[in-house]
Amino acid sequence: MGREVSAQAAVLPRASDSRALPGWPARSDPSSLPHASPEAPGAAPAEVPLRRTGLCALMAATARRHPARVALVDAADKAAWSGRPAMTWTYGAAAEIVARLAGGLRAWRLAPGSRIGLALPGSTEGLVAHLAVEAAGHIPCLLPATWDEDQFAAGIEAAGISAVLTQARLGTARPAERLCRAAVRYFGLRYLAAFGPDVPDGVINLDEMVLDRRGGPVAAETGGGLISFVGGDPHRPVHRPGDALLAAVAVHLIAARVEPGERILTLVAPGDLRGVVTGLGAALVAGASLETLPVFDGAALGAALLRPVPTHLVAPAFLEPALARAALPDTLRTIGFAHRAPARLTGRSLRTAFAGGRAAVVDVVALDEDLVLSGTRGRDDLAFGLAEPERFGLPASLLSLRRDEDGRIACRGQAAKAAPYRRGEAGPDDGTAWRPTRYRPTLFAGTATGLTEA
Repeated sequence: MGREVSAQAAVLPRASDSRALPGWPARSDPSSLPHASPEAPGAAPAEVPLRRTGLCALMAATARRHPARVALVDAADKAAWSGRPAMTWTYGAAAEIVARLAGGLRAWRLAPGSRIGLALPGSTEGLVAHLAVEAAGHIPCLLPATWDEDQFAAGIEAAGISAVLTQARLGTARPAERLCRAAVRYFGLRYLAAFGPDVPDGVINLDEMVLDRRGGPVAAETGGGLISFVGGDPHRPVHRPGDALLAAVAVHLIAARVEPGERILTLVAPGDLRGVVTGLGAALVAGASLETLPVFDGAALGAALLRPVPTHLVAPAFLEPALARAALPDTLRTIGFAHRAPARLTGRSLRTAFAGGRAAVVDVVALDEDLVLSGTRGRDDLAFGLAEPERFGLPASLLSLRRDEDGRIACRGQAAKAAPYRRGEAGPDDGTAWRPTRYRPTLFAGTATGLTEA
């Protein structure tokens, strides 16, 4: 199913000295980081993960080699719904922020490998917070920012979360205040921190943590994977180890073929495995930039697409009819349409390419938090791969699929290592045993027309 992703080592660069960070007010020195302004990305060999490398280490490795390459880009309208300025970060600047946040998190009295919740939208703050949790030696837990107080309380307890990072404002909602009320109901939540503006009393200010220069360089940990929730259900956390997360990203990149210095423009939130694999994970493994549009706006999407950089768009599947009618720029390389099982594949356009045949179409389907499958429409179409999963064409050690006697898709391999999280129990297995999913393909004339729950 195309090329196989290779691997290289990754290490964390030194943190810079006494410079302020763009986007945060300077305490004493108004100068910015040397690589804080966006520059044109340069061509270079792809930097992709070793078996047990974390996403934070990939960020650090690219920052050391290509510090001026653009890494993270905010939506232009970010200030309207968050009260924070839209930022563009290079790899060098983003790695500095990750190191400072990680240093602050390490000062908390938490055991290594503690679960830290992330109730943040797909903004630059949320992305660097994810990496900082990894770099501090803990496990990121993806908490949907749209949860209510009861859902936050249930999810925090189910995953055994010791700390939560959030922000004060998200549109008309106030996630930090909502989490303050949820924290009262669970004694195990020891720390609550938020990005401003107007951080509530008693909540740690993450902006102050970013500006704190007292700590030294933070060595990146190997990455403990992540915890996410099946269908956003706070009672169903799933743990995926770090090597399994990177294997899942590799499965996606075999189809998406993102190159170093290119851009991923995503409309899919980073609140589950599908969002991380197609967004932050794919960008860091490929050495590309990631631009997020957490709040969908047609005009904002049109403006973002016009930027003169090779682009890989990731969008929810329901937007396919609209994008099929749109005038798309020549810079578009692929369009990924993200599905979630149960799903129908019959509503897809028969077109295998957009933008006058220059942009290939990649279908991405998530089977709960078990696995994410990606296939290029036409050549490696999911309609054929799901009908005969044994011929899916992936390296067996990475991911193998089959249909069990009851018709359900079963999986094994490095990308399939995941298990429901239960405190006091062993984590995911080694991926060598077959593990059934909840879904079976519906078949017609030798092709899969969708996935239904068994």
